[in-house]
Amino acid sequence: MPRVALLALLLPLLGLAAAAAAADCPSSIWVQFQDNCYIFLQEAIKVESIEDVRNQCTDHGADMISIHNEEENAFILNTLKKQWKGPADILLGMFYDTDDACFKWFDKSNMTFAKWTDQDDGEDLVDTCAFLHTKTGEWKKGNCEVSSVEGTLCKAAMPYEKKYLSDNILISALVIASTVILTVLGAIIWFLYKRNSDSGFTTVFSSAPQSPYNDDCVLVVAEENECNAQFD
Repeated sequence: MPRVALLALLLPLLGLAAAAAAADCPSSIWVQFQDNCYIFLQEAIKVESIEDVRNQCTDHGADMISIHNEEENAFILNTLKKQWKGPADILLGMFYDTDDACFKWFDKSNMTFAKWTDQDDGEDLVDTCAFLHTKTGEWKKGNCEVSSVEGTLCKAAMPYEKKYLSDNILISALVIASTVILTVLGAIIWFLYKRNSDSGFTTVFSSAPQSPYNDDCVLVVAEENECNAQFD
């Protein structure tokens, strides 16, 4: 019975935690990794510029993909192979800024990671964008003036409020679950203690030797002994 009560109390809490975790990304077609959500729009589209590709992402409240460490690069590569079934090359959300003479991300995040293949550093980088080669995970440079793409990879940062709200819900659920577990365990221990105490008490008194005479018999025997003593 206590075990059934424990499960009945824990199931709503676990459901609440699961709902909080599942609500981090906009929908089930998005994939979460760390504090970001990713979606691969598999539709092949005709485009006139990279801005048309970027609009595919902004229409979904996201931006073109930016990659900031080896773990994220590996995650995208594995998901493209196993789940998204992407093409050989995916356009990254990167462009070459001629004013600052460096590559930048469209989402304005810092360039903290790079995985370029060996290419000529002296090449003309005007109108140069970057592509992820899905077989090797390396990046290569290419012309931004693409005429079509076989899919668009988008990324959206998890909203601050939503991310920390789900974390707080999960923490609260765990605290409540721990309290419930301790309370139920305490009740079980107390129940077992009381049952053993009552059982021990009954055993002690029920096992005590019983006199073959009742109180009236004892009184009669005592009087007879007293009379015998007087005649002697």
